[in-house]
Amino acid sequence: MECCGKGPGYPSPLDAMRNGPRETLLYVTCPVPQGASKTRSDYLATVDVDPKSSTYSKVIHRCYFPNAQDEIHHSGWNSCSSCHGDPSKSRNRLILPSVTSSRVYVVDTGTTPRAPRLNKSVEPVEVFEKTGLAFPHTSHCLGSGEVMISCMGDPMGNGKGGFMLLDGETFNVKGTWQQPGDETRFGYDFWYQPYHNVMFSTEWGDPKCFTKGFSVDDVMNGRYGQSIHVWDWTTHKHLQTIDMGAEGAIPLEIRFLHNPSSPVGFVGCALGTTVFRFTKNNNGSWFAEKVIDVPAKKVEGWALPEMPGLITDILLSLDDRFLYFSNWLHGDIRQYDITDTRNPRLVGQIFLGGSIVKGGGVRVTEDKELKEQPEPLVIQGRRAYGSPQMLQLSLDGKRLYVTESLFSTWDNQFYPDLSKHGSVLLQIDVDTERGGLTLNRDFLVDFGKEPGGPMLAHEMRYPGGDCSSDIWLVNKQTAKF
Repeated sequence: MECCGKGPGYPSPLDAMRNGPRETLLYVTCPVPQGASKTRSDYLATVDVDPKSSTYSKVIHRCYFPNAQDEIHHSGWNSCSSCHGDPSKSRNRLILPSVTSSRVYVVDTGTTPRAPRLNKSVEPVEVFEKTGLAFPHTSHCLGSGEVMISCMGDPMGNGKGGFMLLDGETFNVKGTWQQPGDETRFGYDFWYQPYHNVMFSTEWGDPKCFTKGFSVDDVMNGRYGQSIHVWDWTTHKHLQTIDMGAEGAIPLEIRFLHNPSSPVGFVGCALGTTVFRFTKNNNGSWFAEKVIDVPAKKVEGWALPEMPGLITDILLSLDDRFLYFSNWLHGDIRQYDITDTRNPRLVGQIFLGGSIVKGGGVRVTEDKELKEQPEPLVIQGRRAYGSPQMLQLSLDGKRLYVTESLFSTWDNQFYPDLSKHGSVLLQIDVDTERGGLTLNRDFLVDFGKEPGGPMLAHEMRYPGGDCSSDIWLVNKQTAKF
């Protein structure tokens, strides 16, 4: 139970949705494409998303990092709505783990929000020595004031799922969160739910495999995951492994409902192209059931005879009404009404590129959903060479921001022109009454025209928090969700 104070974020998800300001800035992680100069470095781009601004839909600042070959990926805050009851906390540092180097950058966004600057680098040797972990991925702030980062491997590139803790003030590595010996075979994302004293985590695969690109042989040889894990939030012990089988292969992004007392959540399974709903049994254990299944398409001119959709990101609106996900290979974003969480209902869909567009090298021979292949996306004269991947929803749920990059080696493997021409940032208008998705053709950020060369835009954050960074604790206001 957390009291309502004037710390960072909002007292409840619904308060954020109803009273939060419209976003004006977007922080976007930008890794360097494969094949680019090995001396180029990643950076954090600040994008102006205020339609009243003269620099609307433009990159207005770049916070360059001092090292090459980092592959910055996801990001999270030093403090969020889980610390709302603590007025001594402030959301003013963005934490950026680097997947391939295992370095962690801390960026000061509070001093000058429109021009963030590097505050600290946590070097790989500190991560290795204090945790035995590497390949960091998801970062979440905790109600304790600490920062927790999931890791996907050991320093040798073998799969190893664990969690490192950073001090919330110094950002020094404190050690690991999990109990010794409780590391999982693989790691990736996580989401915690203190009301039910639980945390869930997911799996990608062996870093020595996925960092080189995707291989079906690696899947067949057990180098990718298909399970989600249940942890005791208080004792940090691993409680349960839920194996979802081949239909749940490569479970990536995981989300509990924003209602902090709810025992229900969803996980998007990339290779299975399914969404599983998980919840609690009467005996206190947890289970998962498939609630969305996107059929593969039979194709010619591709690596395999059937193409999965490859769900790579999922989001939940702050009122827990809509679920969104991206099919990175098929090229579409879907919107589902999840009022009935066991029976999601498709209410919106939009194609924004992908591998099955007309005029490409792939011919669809059997499609259970579409009558014809979608048209390529051209916006303001600019062809989109990739496919929708990372998503970020405005607090009010009316705007969905979309980037194209998944991971630089995978981008180069599946969308080589994306590495050559750079990715784009798009904005989708959302019908929050009946459902529906429409491309805003007045908004485009072209990362192919960056000063040092094309870049791969990935995850997005608002300075004030968002639906994938903030986790709420039960308090007097959230209890009324």
